[in-house]
Amino acid sequence: MTQYQLYMKSGVPRSNIGNIINCSYDSVKLRIIHEMCQGLGIGTDIFFASPLFKEDNLEP
Repeated sequence: MTQYQLYMKSGVPRSNIGNIINCSYDSVKLRIIHEMCQGLGIGTDIFFASPLFKEDNLEP
């Protein structure tokens, strides 16, 4: 899925999506994550179940 397609499905501005992908933000609001998940057709529970969110994978 392209950034444009995610923007069209989620309503999250493309600039925000690009900044998230490029790690330009220190943090992202849960509302934005929720909207992106809706666009991807998944729940936030599935999103946060990713191994990327296990404590030993997070930066201090």
